[in-house]
Amino acid sequence: MFRRTLVSTLSVALCASTAIAQDLPQAGSEYFTAGQALIAERVAAEPNTNTAKNVILFVADGMGIGPNYGIRLFAGQQQGLLGEEYNLPHDLFPHSAIMKTYNINAQTPDSAPTAGAMNSGVKQVFNTINLDDTAIYDDCSSEVPLRLFSEIVADAGKSVGIISTASVAHATPAAVYAKTANRNWFHDAPEGCDDIALQLVNQFEAGVIDVALGGGIRDFAPEGTALDNGTGRRLDGQDLLARLDGLGVQYVHDAETLAAADRSQPIIGLFANSDMSYQEDRPEGEPSLLDMTVTAIEQLQTNEDGFYLMVEAGRVDHALHGGNAHRAFTDGAIFAEAIQAALDMVDLEETLVIVTADHEHVINFQGYCGRGTPITGLCMDIASGQIEHSGEPALADDGLPYTVVTFGNGAGSVLIEQEDGTYAGARPALTQEEVLDPDYLQQALIPMSSETHSGVDVGLWATGPWAHLFGGTMDQETIFHVMNHAAFGSAE
Repeated sequence: MFRRTLVSTLSVALCASTAIAQDLPQAGSEYFTAGQALIAERVAAEPNTNTAKNVILFVADGMGIGPNYGIRLFAGQQQGLLGEEYNLPHDLFPHSAIMKTYNINAQTPDSAPTAGAMNSGVKQVFNTINLDDTAIYDDCSSEVPLRLFSEIVADAGKSVGIISTASVAHATPAAVYAKTANRNWFHDAPEGCDDIALQLVNQFEAGVIDVALGGGIRDFAPEGTALDNGTGRRLDGQDLLARLDGLGVQYVHDAETLAAADRSQPIIGLFANSDMSYQEDRPEGEPSLLDMTVTAIEQLQTNEDGFYLMVEAGRVDHALHGGNAHRAFTDGAIFAEAIQAALDMVDLEETLVIVTADHEHVINFQGYCGRGTPITGLCMDIASGQIEHSGEPALADDGLPYTVVTFGNGAGSVLIEQEDGTYAGARPALTQEEVLDPDYLQQALIPMSSETHSGVDVGLWATGPWAHLFGGTMDQETIFHVMNHAAFGSAE
């Protein structure tokens, strides 16, 4: 009775809304009709309460609300649009939330405990991965390991994959499988502790990890060993590549060998000595994030029981640290393509897809800029009588133009160290040609060799089974709880 009454009420309300809309002078506007269509879609939508056979967690490292906005405009402008009207694939997801990212002991977080929170369900200590709240950074005797979502799904017979354009031992991918008191123990750790690369191999052997694709080959071979994409750095003499081979794990090192890999067997792909190339600079033989995502899903889908895949655009973060908006946005654009490819390959009736970031950066978007202003360029004045910008740069009080994107701190600071150790400077007269160069570093205020993270909340977008559990403002560790509920119904 209640359901019938509710449906009737909604139908009457929608009809009334439509009738009222017909009487409004703005009813013919494309903006108005799009809004009406969205409301109708939302009214008709029903929550997906199926069991999630598969879970895909997309993490663009550092892609808070600000970088997501920049990537959206950049991707749209690359397709010949003004940019503002464009939508990234996840912008169209039906459910979203704002996520708090602080760590147990840090207002401004780092990637290790934030990614760990997503995979464990609890907040963690700065610079540690998947240890309880008693952990002491750099002290392996304090390690009390947590149980991870990857281990839970593997015990249920599902497959697990990780992808990163950084090293596979870097903080975010490591959070899927590793537990360590120091996120930087990539290939060596104090006596009595396992380094991160060794833990990855151990998790392959334990049947937890089935696919790992990214950079970081140096972490898997003895010091000085010549490798396909670099040179070994391990001081303990262990040849982890040989051990993986003995476990039946396929090793691939470029786009060609990745494409030829047997999708029915475990795969490790190590395509760079440390981090992989930015998309802007990627050589032909190096697979893109899109390539790796497609391959991983093809392999993981051979398991009829389902899978968990974490995909990281790790170098978005690195470009932002460098103060280089162009490379941050180009890596973000290929991240969006990887999301779309995944959506095209899976059934959303049985696959929960989440897109988020581990933390924000101190990136700013400023000025009263006209429509279609190049997002990596100068802020162009708003025009009268036309939609697109005027073609003339907006000027600050110093009479000089300024870019849309700046940073609160970083390598592009206008303050330069003087001979006496103090800092001083003035803004240069920028040109559009100069700032649109892919190598241009956007202006910053506080001088720092590497731009910092921000503690500001990040966005989350979700679709598929139980995605409706996301909403409002939530703590980042809630991601684990939604994934776990979607796949299994309750916490283990």
